[in-house]
Order: sequence, then structure tokens, then C-alpha cells
Amino acid sequence: MGIISTIIVGLIVGALARLLMPGDQKMGWILTCLLGIAGAFMAGYVGQAMGWYTVGQPVGWIASVVGAFVLLFVFEKVRGSSKS
Repeated sequence: MGIISTIIVGLIVGALARLLMPGDQKMGWILTCLLGIAGAFMAGYVGQAMGWYTVGQPVGWIASVVGAFVLLFVFEKVRGSSKS
């Protein structure tokens, strides 16, 4: 995936990951989109480096959603533990 397409995918999967995550996330849509973009980059890099898929395969979308979901989860846990 090119950088521009990864950013666009990241925006979409960030929103999807937020909708799929249970509970109420106390963050704005900008942060959600940024985490989605980071998740898409992370999933794209790891998936292609490990040879799980190549550029343009539909599984890249699934991996991007999973990557964004993981980053959202980690962000919520880190932010939640720093509030206490």
C-alpha cells in the first residue's frame, strides 16, 4: 500500500475499530483517526514483513482494523492507568 492509500485506509479503520471497541472511549475523532492511521501502518509493515500478505490483498484491511483496534486498546489502558 502506498502512503496516501494507507492514510485513507487508516481513517476508515480507525472509525471501524472505535465502533467495534466496547465501552465509551473518551477521545475525539482526530485522535481516533490518528490511531487508525498508525494501526494501518503498523499492520501493513508487520504483515508484509512477515510474508502474511502482499500489497493489495483484502486481508490487509482486516489486519489494519486489528492493528487499529490493538492500538486503541493499548492507548485506553495506558491513559486509564495514568489517571489513577
